[in-house]
Amino acid sequence: MLHRVAVVGAGAAGLCAARHILSRPDRFAPPVLFELSGRVGGTWCYEERVGTDERGLPVHSSMYRDLRTNLPKEVMKFPDFPFEEDLSSFLPHEEVLRYLQSYCERYQVHKHIRFNTVVEKVNPVVMTTEDGEEKTVWEVTSSDMSGHCRTETFDSVFVCSGHYSDPHIPVIPGIEHFKGQVLHSHSYRFAEPFSGRSVVVLGARASGLDISMELAKAGAQVCLSHARPRFTFPLPPGLRQCSALEAVQEDGSVRFQDGEVGVADVLMFCTGYNFTFPFLDCGRLGLQVDDHVVAPLYRFLLPPAFPSLFFIGLCKIILPFPHFDCQVRFALAVLDGSVTLPSRAQMEDEVRRQQQEKMERGVERRHLLVLDQDQWEYCQSLARTADFPPLDPVIRDLYQEVWRQRRIHPENYRRINYRLVSDTRWELKE
Repeated sequence: MLHRVAVVGAGAAGLCAARHILSRPDRFAPPVLFELSGRVGGTWCYEERVGTDERGLPVHSSMYRDLRTNLPKEVMKFPDFPFEEDLSSFLPHEEVLRYLQSYCERYQVHKHIRFNTVVEKVNPVVMTTEDGEEKTVWEVTSSDMSGHCRTETFDSVFVCSGHYSDPHIPVIPGIEHFKGQVLHSHSYRFAEPFSGRSVVVLGARASGLDISMELAKAGAQVCLSHARPRFTFPLPPGLRQCSALEAVQEDGSVRFQDGEVGVADVLMFCTGYNFTFPFLDCGRLGLQVDDHVVAPLYRFLLPPAFPSLFFIGLCKIILPFPHFDCQVRFALAVLDGSVTLPSRAQMEDEVRRQQQEKMERGVERRHLLVLDQDQWEYCQSLARTADFPPLDPVIRDLYQEVWRQRRIHPENYRRINYRLVSDTRWELKE
């Protein structure tokens, strides 16, 4: 019997899962992809409207109009599917979407996608096989736009629904006193409406810094409020750094941690997103989902209690497409039996131990899924265990170089173009 897989989501991770499942017709039946929207691409689909879409469903994408990638296409690509050579290294989001559409066409994924379909419930069911063994299968209940529901059974499920759609807004004491506009970057699309206004942007990771610079160039007075070490590179006129926002006072003014008090027209939260899986009963799966963490997940991928359920792409500060590729290949090696998992107790113990080690190194609990420099060994280890080619060393090398350039020239680093010369060497492109 061929193994049946359900894939939730037809963004980059879901397309990657489908592509590798389809490459193994000897072991796997063609997958079924359930996609909420009417097109592939997930978060890379720009949608100008905010709030809810024409069906009354929450707008999924957090893409803003002028976003360009902060990683060059040379390292962003799926390992076996390069971007077009003549494109610049740092791409507008439209080009990434076009790339994902080409990937979908190249591997003939399209016909396996059910568009405009909501996954209502994914339920584990224990059944007894013909030889008397117990086996977990998955009942997936979905509904289409007409409201028609159906329930089907699969051997495993890949959750590829992304985590950039449910805005995380931290508690700010007194925020009810703020008299201006409060929004999350999830609902930010372009800078022009903020021209001439004073904006406090909370959070200085990639999107916070990018959006702050966009706003300043459009004529806003921007205070970038964060608790990280202060940036030492020059910021554009109209943009300054402030300490973390502490509270909104009764008169509507804002107070920062260093005691500074000011007024603002807009508070914009660039404070990340919550993990949300409305179709899963996480408690029943032995999973805790809170404070930016989903745990326990063995290898950041599967709940030890249900090792045929895979979460693709939950880690943060990673090279997304290559990371998805490694995770999917490892997951399929588990399903086809070429990787044998430890016992449930051993997997749970390993997750606990890794979390403990991280926290002893000073990592806050909410950052346990941040890989950053650990991503290279993580992907190597998946490749070693599942016996597939590891990422080329040049990918890590160029990634590090771009990080260095971003710290020196946060405005200009995207003007540089690169070329991969070999598995170990890159060069600047004229």
